[in-house]
Amino acid sequence: MGDRLKHQRRGKGSSTFRAKAKGVKSSYISYSDEQKENVIAGQVVDLVKETGRNNVLSGVLFEDNSFEYVVAPEGIVVGQEVRYGKNAGIGIGNVLPLFNIPEGCPIFNIEKTPGDGGKFVRGSGGYALLVSKDSKRAFVKLPSGKSKPLNPHSRATIGCVAGGGRPEKPLVKAGNMFRKMKAKSRHYPVNRGVAMNANAHPFGGSQHHAGKSKSTSRHAHPGRKVGNIASRRTGRKKK
Repeated sequence: MGDRLKHQRRGKGSSTFRAKAKGVKSSYISYSDEQKENVIAGQVVDLVKETGRNNVLSGVLFEDNSFEYVVAPEGIVVGQEVRYGKNAGIGIGNVLPLFNIPEGCPIFNIEKTPGDGGKFVRGSGGYALLVSKDSKRAFVKLPSGKSKPLNPHSRATIGCVAGGGRPEKPLVKAGNMFRKMKAKSRHYPVNRGVAMNANAHPFGGSQHHAGKSKSTSRHAHPGRKVGNIASRRTGRKKK
């Protein structure tokens, strides 16, 4: 009987693979009629950095006494006023529907459907560009380079996500990487299958390579399901 594979251990669940408890939820306030027709003002009262997140959250208190934590833009400060709604101006931290944002404007925290609170472009330093729009669709170029059609009534924040220089600081030692992965529920370090013993992994043994085809059936049992799962094709592509 061989050892349990790492993905089998993860599926069983334990403190090794469990993420730390996340704190506050970050999303836009509900899409009220006041936002659809006019504007609602708020003030930034707090900036929060949570373990497990790579961005910064800003706490916004609105004039109707509602409060939310939302992904903070680069350059925002405590005490700054932000506006949400159709008639909000084009300013850092303001939230508008896509059809009210000029083409070429950098945006982030974009809703997939109107009122869902923001789904796209939330990582530190990220921003998207509004390429074009019409009455039915707004085309947004995401940081990956992909252009995505969205509902023009979906909301987005003007600017880019705070913390853009985060990857520039080196981790220096493996312990920092371990704690970073621990906060994100990722096991670290991860050994290669070919570096293991034969009883610990299907690719293990003295040859230091798989020794057989890495293509595996979609219906293989958990102890064999490693490598290329249900691969459509293998090998190098012909030019």
